[in-house]
Formats: sequence, structure tokens, C-alpha cells
Amino acid sequence: MPELPETETIARDLDAGVRGATISGVTVHRADVLREATPTELASRVVGARIERVWRRAKLVVLDLSTGDRLVVQPRFTGALLIDSGAPGAIDPRERSFVRVTLDLADGRHLHYRDIRCLGSVALMAPARFAAYVGALGLEPLDPSFTAAHLSGLLRGSRQALKKLLQDQKRVVGIGNIYANESLWRARLDPARLGRSLTDAEVRRLRDAIVAVLEASIAVRGTSFRDYVDAHGARGGFVEQLKVYGKAGSPCPRCSTPLVGTHAIDGRTTVYCPHCQR
Repeated sequence: MPELPETETIARDLDAGVRGATISGVTVHRADVLREATPTELASRVVGARIERVWRRAKLVVLDLSTGDRLVVQPRFTGALLIDSGAPGAIDPRERSFVRVTLDLADGRHLHYRDIRCLGSVALMAPARFAAYVGALGLEPLDPSFTAAHLSGLLRGSRQALKKLLQDQKRVVGIGNIYANESLWRARLDPARLGRSLTDAEVRRLRDAIVAVLEASIAVRGTSFRDYVDAHGARGGFVEQLKVYGKAGSPCPRCSTPLVGTHAIDGRTTVYCPHCQR
């Protein structure tokens, strides 16, 4: 966490909220979250720059700056980007205690990078470096080119488990543990099945399930299972639509068989129905 729906929600919020704003100052509270720039270098390159656009690539939130540089934020497990109007109560005081980097905006607002466990990162990349970095990532699952034929090509010949393949960011991006579990349940596929074992019909079913789950989560602003909040500090609503993630031992919503939880597939919790996922 956050995965594609959460970072997409944050990016959309920021694009609507801070696009066109000029960065007037930088405060680095924890330098260990910075990548590819020291606090001094960060300040020297971003102060005075205008935020031209905010968008998402994979699980990254990308801020395009007028200088050509890009701020690339990887929230990982407990990171968030929060717009702060500066008014009392604009941000929960508990969030402020975990702010690691603050961008001051010329209009008096602030953009904070909050990270409870400091596992995420804020990187400053020049154009060539950014192009090389994102060029190594896989296809976006919400891109029109993410077809069943393309997915079949990613799975064909692989001896790895389906769930592990879906989370490989060099194959397809943005899918983590939550949405891999949910997509495989929706597609009625066993997470441990080998990628090469799928029929054409099963690949089509999986592709459609991935897209449907991601779009449904984006529509309700992501899943707030633990620490995720959007750019305004609000929680996402998809947790109420989860079918299997976090529900080991509960009856399958489709067939009522008790859901099974295991760490055997990829070292992370996998929850699935042993009856209707084949």
C-alpha cells in the first residue's frame, strides 16, 4: 500500500489542487526519505519552480516541474502527500508528527510528504534519469494496450505463480497484494497456478477482472486498510467492497466455503477460496 488506485487518487487530487503553484521553499525533516538529491540540492533545484502537472506512473506520484525536473514520490506502505492550507485544523495533528518533507507554496499553502515508517521515498530526477527509470517498468493495466493478448504474452512460459506474476512491476505495474488477491478471486483463478497453465479464456477473464477491480477501487478513492489517506487526509472506501483480502476464515462471498490464508506463494498473505478458484 498504496497501490495503483490509491496513487491514482492522490495524483488526481494534487493535479487539481496544486497544478500551477510555485514552490517557494523546502523543509526536509527526515533526509533518509530522499533519493538522488541531498536536502541542499533538492532546495536549490525546486525552489522557484512551478508545478506543471501531477500524474501517476505505476505506484509512483510524479510532479512535473517547470525546470524539467520531476519529483517522484513512492509512498510504499505508509506514505502520503497532503495538501495543507495552513489554517488551524487543516491537517490532523497526528499526521503532522510524521511529516518528512514539506514544500512551501507561494500562495501560502504547503504540500507535505508524510510517512509513518519512512519506507517510501522522494526522488528528484532530471529528464533522462526519469525516462530510464520508468522505462524499466511494465505496462499500465488501465492502458488500452493492456489486452488479453498482451497479458497472455506476459504469462506465457512462466513457471511462477499467478499472484507473484501480477505483482512483478516489470511485467504489469500498480498491482500489489490487495488487488492481486481481489482480481484472482474475481477471475476464479487459484493464486498458486503457474502463469503458463492458463487457457485463452482464463487469460481474458483475468484481464477483465484486473481492470474491473482497479476501476471500482478508483471510483471510491482506494482502499484504506491501515494508513492510506488521500491528499486531503480522507480515507478510501473500497475496503467495504473487498471480497477476500484480510478475510481468511470467513465464508467465500460466492460459494460460502471458508477462505484460506497462506504465506506460501510469495511470502505475503494470500487469501483465496479453495473451492471456486481453480
